[in-house]
Amino acid sequence: MDITSFIIYCFIVTVTPGPTNIVILSTVHNYGSKKAMEYTYGATIAFGLLLGISAMLNTVLITVIPKILIGMQIIGTVYMLYLSYQIYKMDTSETKENKTGNFISGFLTQFLNPKVVLFTMTVIPSFVLPYYTDMPAVTISVIVITIIGLLAFIIWVLFGAIFKKFLQKHKRVVNVVMALSLVYATVMIWI
Repeated sequence: MDITSFIIYCFIVTVTPGPTNIVILSTVHNYGSKKAMEYTYGATIAFGLLLGISAMLNTVLITVIPKILIGMQIIGTVYMLYLSYQIYKMDTSETKENKTGNFISGFLTQFLNPKVVLFTMTVIPSFVLPYYTDMPAVTISVIVITIIGLLAFIIWVLFGAIFKKFLQKHKRVVNVVMALSLVYATVMIWI
């Protein structure tokens, strides 16, 4: 197995903008790093769980992937458009509880995020299973990929924290851009 390609692939897929990363950035912008980390923990646990499920059930999933993907696309599209609307209408001048940037939201987003579902279903069979089929090696791979995902999410939290003053200064524009970015990610699922 080419470890370098594996690490680079995992990092690029997890750090590039997607629904989870956009919600993390928006949560940092509107509610701070602590709230964004709560969301990140939920997203990371779901990410690792999806990787584990993929590793265990990969051969079964291959036969039903088309049926799963259509359902995931529909559910994911509706949920991501809902998140886009929530980001768009955020009013940070009011102090209120954030319903989209919490642990449960982070956890659920991963299961409804086609980018994550496709990644978790392809990374193990593409990079790991051709070389390692024993449970310890596959388990280590799942742990390594989950850690890479966590690091990618933390990069987005740090980016948001570093640029928070700039983002707060232009909060309405940032919310619109974040909402439109999430809508764009949603549209790209269908293209």
